[in-house]
Amino acid sequence: MKIISVYEKYKKYLNNTFWIIGDKLTNLVVGFLVTVVVARYLGPEDFGLFSYAISVSTLFSVIGHMGISGLVVREIVKKPSERGVTLGTTFGLKLLGMSTGYFFLLLYAFIYEGVSSMEFQALAIAGAILLVKPFDIIDFWFQAFVQAIYVAYARLLALVVSAVIKLVFVSLGLSVVYFVTANLIQAIAIAILFILVYKFKSELKLNEWHFSWEKAKELLSQGWIVYLGSFFAVIYLKVDQIMLRWFEGSESVGIYSVAAQLSEAWYFIPVAIVSSLFPKLIKLKEKDPEQFNKRLQQLFDLLFIVAVGVAVIMSLLSEWIVLLFFGDYYIDSANVLVIHIWAAIFIFMRAAFSKWILIENVLFFSLITQGTGALVNVVINYFLIPKFGVQGAAYATLISYAFASFFSLALYSKTRPIFVMMAKSVISPIRYYKFKGC
Repeated sequence: MKIISVYEKYKKYLNNTFWIIGDKLTNLVVGFLVTVVVARYLGPEDFGLFSYAISVSTLFSVIGHMGISGLVVREIVKKPSERGVTLGTTFGLKLLGMSTGYFFLLLYAFIYEGVSSMEFQALAIAGAILLVKPFDIIDFWFQAFVQAIYVAYARLLALVVSAVIKLVFVSLGLSVVYFVTANLIQAIAIAILFILVYKFKSELKLNEWHFSWEKAKELLSQGWIVYLGSFFAVIYLKVDQIMLRWFEGSESVGIYSVAAQLSEAWYFIPVAIVSSLFPKLIKLKEKDPEQFNKRLQQLFDLLFIVAVGVAVIMSLLSEWIVLLFFGDYYIDSANVLVIHIWAAIFIFMRAAFSKWILIENVLFFSLITQGTGALVNVVINYFLIPKFGVQGAAYATLISYAFASFFSLALYSKTRPIFVMMAKSVISPIRYYKFKGC
């Protein structure tokens, strides 16, 4: 009876977590299978070009994030009367930022001497994805109301469309540029479907969105630190592939990308768990700080155990997995995967730490930790890639994530309690986990 009672009490959050995980898992499985086909068809060099174009697009997209994405859910939950202004202002800022990011991406493609004609086309098309990214704020709206089911359906349909297009392109024997175009089509489809879902499932209509300079100043004043932190985060997530392209060429990027995708495919787990619990944690912090800390510790424990489980399994099966799915051409990816996968420990726990930063409104620490991580990653990549190639890039990723998301937290009094929580998760035995209050 007690179990049933607890389930009924938190049914909304459990169901929402289920839909978020289901959405991410479906995207993972379908996306992975299509990637396998595309990677085998293109080969390491062209697949490296494809991955490089997407990485550059991701890097420049950070300009449009404005540091306000994580604030939207909080603003919607805490300030119901300002929801229309919050969404309208956020959309306007993101549209301006993403357009600026696309401009600088094209400028980079023009001035970088090593860019071929095909590479320029791939970069230009991948960059166009930025122009439809502002519509992602609709996802935050449904997060705030714990209604992930709607965006899950939208993403799934867009993914299926993109997957079918890519398989058709493989059958037609088309070049890498067409596969980048398929990613753009997927982004456009998601935007259109988000608009339709919002129109029919939201009480707040699109014509109630309003841009406010006052709201923009408020959001930017709170978000600029997170903005810089996000910029640094993308740097140490994607700079390895970009620097590999500079030092080693597209083929090395292809080898590394396969390992990175196998490793990063699991990152949806902490995002799904933490995103679903975020609105409840906000309320719990205000009502019962002691319970908030207790649940946060349990959250770190859970994220650590799941991450270690994933890392152990992937390390033991790395060579078999690479050969099974990608073939002999990508066998070197197995050695990269064994290293890269252990960064999951710090990435999983970072997901909870990032939400803690927003709840406590100590955004400056996002900038500090992400900035140090980015700097460490760039420096280590610079020295290790020329000497160790793709494995050097993997070591750089692991070390930089460990420093940015764990060790650096011990340096500051405000974040030291979080460091202690993470350390307890690392050294504590496996316990029976209950999210009785979440």
